[in-house]
Amino acid sequence: MNLQPLDDRVLVEPIEEEEKVGKIVIPDTAKEKPMLGIVKAIGNDAELEGKKPLKELLKVGDKVLFGKYAGQEFKIGGKKHLIISRSDLLAVVK
Repeated sequence: MNLQPLDDRVLVEPIEEEEKVGKIVIPDTAKEKPMLGIVKAIGNDAELEGKKPLKELLKVGDKVLFGKYAGQEFKIGGKKHLIISRSDLLAVVK
């Protein structure tokens, strides 16, 4: 990927889950935003004072939990991605 987040930001690809009620598929417009995603790239925040660098906490491929309205959404190659600030990351899913 040719996209490098700046500072304390992380590039995440949200994990979209198909939702069904019986045989009815719920349309995208009625779904809640996903709050789980895969880390695709990590910014370089080594100079942030008093905090452990993100690269020590995360690695590309990790699943992360983030706030419902976190990040800026855009598409890369037709897939949704988010640039999320460190403060909006809630947990690494093990």
